[in-house]
Amino acid sequence: MPLDRLEFRTSLQKLLIALIVVLVPLTVFGFYVALQGDNHVRQMHGDHFRALTMTAAESSSEFIAGCVRDVSLIANNPAPIQAVNAANRQYEHLSEEAVRTRIADVEQNWDSAKTDAVSERVLTSDLASQLRRIRELDPKLLRIMVADVSGAIVAATDRPAHYSQVDMAAWAATAAGGHGAIHISDLRYDDQRRLYYLNISYPIQQEGTGRFIGAVTAMADVSPLFAQLNRQQLGRTGRLFLVGEDGKVIEAPGVSPSMKIQSEEFSAIRDALGSLQGREGGYIVATLGNGKSYMIGFADTRLKEAYPNLPWVVLASQEASELIGPVRNMTAFAVLLMVLALLMLTLLAVYVFLHREQEIDDLETPEERAAHHFAA
Repeated sequence: MPLDRLEFRTSLQKLLIALIVVLVPLTVFGFYVALQGDNHVRQMHGDHFRALTMTAAESSSEFIAGCVRDVSLIANNPAPIQAVNAANRQYEHLSEEAVRTRIADVEQNWDSAKTDAVSERVLTSDLASQLRRIRELDPKLLRIMVADVSGAIVAATDRPAHYSQVDMAAWAATAAGGHGAIHISDLRYDDQRRLYYLNISYPIQQEGTGRFIGAVTAMADVSPLFAQLNRQQLGRTGRLFLVGEDGKVIEAPGVSPSMKIQSEEFSAIRDALGSLQGREGGYIVATLGNGKSYMIGFADTRLKEAYPNLPWVVLASQEASELIGPVRNMTAFAVLLMVLALLMLTLLAVYVFLHREQEIDDLETPEERAAHHFAA
């Protein structure tokens, strides 16, 4: 049959030229596509980390805002305002020195039987009963107490460690020179309950004038926030955690603030956090102390702007090999195939070049070869 005798013949030179025209552009294009694929995968995971940390930072801010809102509802309730006004009226005909002396005397004997009557009044008043009812409805608020304009306790859910709050650092910040301001303490640990908490102080202000007349202070449990952060799963080597502006870990799986562990990830992103864009949230790929490369996402909670004791930053960290390892393996395989193709093409070119020299040499006559040999 005619097709059985069909043959395709071409010279090695033409075949080499065709392969060069086809393989070289394909190799360059394939290498470019492989690099772009690696960059796109890295950017995709980076965007995911940025979104994850920004969401966690917003959740942290919303949690704190919710706690502040709960305390503000107490401070603006008519019962605490009435109780504080009644307590403040007893100071109307006394000098500031006499007021300080009276409160200091109670404070000095606060742990003795001499002040049992005052302590009982603080814990058994109608307002104290209302505060305990509020605590039952809102388990985040562990302890609640109300103080008058002089810092003396008016009512409380539990017996406070001190009768006077004037000497506490938070009191001056809450009073704010008679104007009143919200104050949140740094993170603290309750040995009895074995949990971390924040003291939130909210000013009670006189209606109409806005003058500071007292304050509500509540112990807010932050373990629900920490539990929410720990529920985030980031693969085998990933974790989501909270750090302070000094780089110490506040919350992470298996880590507590009391350990005072310094975060390597925070040191890596410190420069990025110095810029406005960085503080809004981003990601980097950095090599840590163990020699492994990690993708690190970060976002500022922005709590420090309103509450200086809460300079919290959310970080997400995961080994880069776990995130983009499979894609890099495919890229490496593609690059290997391209290198082999170029190597084979080079060998073919060398063979064609040597074979061509051999053909030219074979065209010479014996006399010409002898003449060339004699001339040499």
